[in-house]
Amino acid sequence: CGGSVSDSSGVLQSPNYPGNYPNDADCVWEIQVENNFRVTLTFRDIAMQSGTCQHDYIEVYDGPLHSSPLLGRFCSGSFPTYVSSSNMMSVRFHSDSRYSFRGFQAHYSSIPAGHNTTIQCLPDYMHVVVSRNYLRSQGYSAQRVTLKDSRCRPTVTSREVVFNIPYNGCGTIQEENNDTINYSNTIRVASSGYIIKRKKNINFHVSCKMLRKSWQQVMYAAEDTVDVSEYQFGRYDMNITFYDSPAFLRQVRGSPYYIDLNQNLYLQACLHSSDPNLKVVVDTCVASPDPRDFNTLAYYLVRNGCPRDSSYATYSSPSSHFARFKFNAFEFMSRHPSVYLKCQMLVCRLGDYSSHCYRGCSSRARRDTSSAEEEVDVVVGPLQLRGAGALSGST
Repeated sequence: CGGSVSDSSGVLQSPNYPGNYPNDADCVWEIQVENNFRVTLTFRDIAMQSGTCQHDYIEVYDGPLHSSPLLGRFCSGSFPTYVSSSNMMSVRFHSDSRYSFRGFQAHYSSIPAGHNTTIQCLPDYMHVVVSRNYLRSQGYSAQRVTLKDSRCRPTVTSREVVFNIPYNGCGTIQEENNDTINYSNTIRVASSGYIIKRKKNINFHVSCKMLRKSWQQVMYAAEDTVDVSEYQFGRYDMNITFYDSPAFLRQVRGSPYYIDLNQNLYLQACLHSSDPNLKVVVDTCVASPDPRDFNTLAYYLVRNGCPRDSSYATYSSPSSHFARFKFNAFEFMSRHPSVYLKCQMLVCRLGDYSSHCYRGCSSRARRDTSSAEEEVDVVVGPLQLRGAGALSGST
């Protein structure tokens, strides 16, 4: 249960709803909508163990779970509505080992956050646009709008003031917490001393929060094609690419991509970020015949940095933004034509030797990630065997 949600609207509900939810459930949904939109969440049904809400409960957070204000905690009563202050909201459902009930159902949607300013968190910089109409309405001149570092000038058009603010320059500040690595800066109107931020007469503080958890997928299957796709729930831009040899010189771009059983497959994960003080490593890779289910039929190549398959190995990389590894094509449930590989990467601060990027194999649970780490999950493929049969390993 739980997971990352990126559609503009949808439904959240407890496991088995409208049947009774299971005991000892702990589900977290991270809802992230488009930049410059907010999340509105309305509960339509709540049937849980009532009272003090110490046993079974729902929590709603104004952003990532571990570093955001708690908007509400409840288990019964009226059906509340919540609106986030940014483009992200988290919902947690918890049940204990005793009684079980129908649970909950909630609907969410995205609403515009306003158009005086917009922010986009791109791989290398923050793209911030301030409306000149808004500035004029407040009595400000576009020519007087600057960053803290006045040497970093915006582009001024007839309608907008546009800043491209690097994550590693122009006075951008980097901070870490349990869920994110944050990059922030401040836009000012120097002539008056007032600062702009969707409110009159205050500084406009811009911030990009790189979420710790986001999935990208490498899918490989058994019908002679390869289709590498990348997407992100957070804002770190990560992709995984196949290479044809351990020299990592030539990417596998063609489709179909024919492979043989026990052929070595070489992969490189690449973190696209202008911040040089980041390091990426492979944490967990798991194979499954179902891209939506990596639990029922799962085969781990590596888990929490610990190799689980004898063919898995890592290679040194020319940059801390790359992680290179390999494994053998294997038979995996021959009745399934496709096999999918989901890899979780860790992004840590370079030189933080207390992080799992440097500590390697660990038996920790995912939620024990330290404050200096981000989790970025990737799926690649599909990749299929030459001829009949699928890719393999025992579960």
